[in-house]
Amino acid sequence: MHVDISQSPLRNRVFVVGVGMTKFTKPGVENARDYPDLAKEAGQKALADAQIPYSAVEQACIGYVYGDSTCGQRAIYHSLGLTGIPIINVNNNCSTGSTALFMARQLIQGGEKCLFV
Repeated sequence: MHVDISQSPLRNRVFVVGVGMTKFTKPGVENARDYPDLAKEAGQKALADAQIPYSAVEQACIGYVYGDSTCGQRAIYHSLGLTGIPIINVNNNCSTGSTALFMARQLIQGGEKCLFV
């Protein structure tokens, strides 16, 4: 279902419609899961919670702190199988999560319809 809100007061509002959480352990320590494993679990849960298929995702803002410079692509492309979409890697130390959400908000307000954070 598509609703045109271009003239609505809601046109600049952005909503988080699905959430997926994992038990976090710092990657690299003994018995810890790696970023792709954490991203897969959280991503699958978030998409299921939002009742949105992978095919609806147009872009992704992926936050990481302890990983390599392109671990966002690795986590999304290889673990979740989301290919063919732009991925913005976000590493802003303690502000990584809120920075990724802020960037996604800006993209949606700029015209994107479905982002994965």
